Amino acid sequence: MNHNRFILIPIIIAIIVVFFYPLAAFAGTTEAPLIPIPNLQIGLLPADKPQDVALSLQIIALLTVLSLAPAILLMVTSFTRVIIVLGFVQRAIGLQQTPPPQVISGLALFLTLFIMTPTWTEIYDNALAPYLAGNISSSQAWDGTIKPVREFMKKYTHEEELSLMISAAKMEQPGNFDDVPTRILIPAFMLSELKTAFQMGVVIFIPFIVVDMIVSSVLLAMGMMMLPPMMISLPFKVILFVMADGWNLVVLSVLKSFINV
Repeated sequence: MNHNRFILIPIIIAIIVVFFYPLAAFAGTTEAPLIPIPNLQIGLLPADKPQDVALSLQIIALLTVLSLAPAILLMVTSFTRVIIVLGFVQRAIGLQQTPPPQVISGLALFLTLFIMTPTWTEIYDNALAPYLAGNISSSQAWDGTIKPVREFMKKYTHEEELSLMISAAKMEQPGNFDDVPTRILIPAFMLSELKTAFQMGVVIFIPFIVVDMIVSSVLLAMGMMMLPPMMISLPFKVILFVMADGWNLVVLSVLKSFINV
């Protein structure tokens, strides 16, 4: 009964508002309504001068950059390698939704923050802080920002992927690393990270494949061909991973691939 009462009360209030509010407005009352209804107007106004068009284009470009900034920021950091390696661990064990994707992504983000802290600190000290203090110009701040990021990508970009992107761009072989454009360096770095992450993923898969092969052989020898091997091997793989302190080993391996831990 109490449940029905809680349901009827909002319905009665809604009926009163819908039916009696228009009658009060039609009666010509001069008092302001208790619940003001906003008036939303969306339209396009003609530009009076070329500067208005340029300003509108700048706003559109800024919104586009801001929407793509998180993805671009993650692609030039260690996030790609970390998230792929953690995904390999999850699939090697055979757990599809454990840990949840949100947990894997959160762990990857915090590990990326830990790995990239020296780079962010250098950017803040040499670019952001002086620019906010008004000691350097925007172009100098950009140079101070992009240089540490390029140095980080340089350390982990393979020569094969860099040569591939240079040949794909049909440009001459640069004399040194500083002559490599950033538009060439970023995809080469991402390809290198994918290659390294998959190499680490293969190493992660090997012990779990051995467990699957042993369980399949035992079931076949016992004549249990109708029993899915994954159902039996999954607990053994989880136990093996826990006893070996797997998460610490994986995280330590990822950190050692970037920094000396």
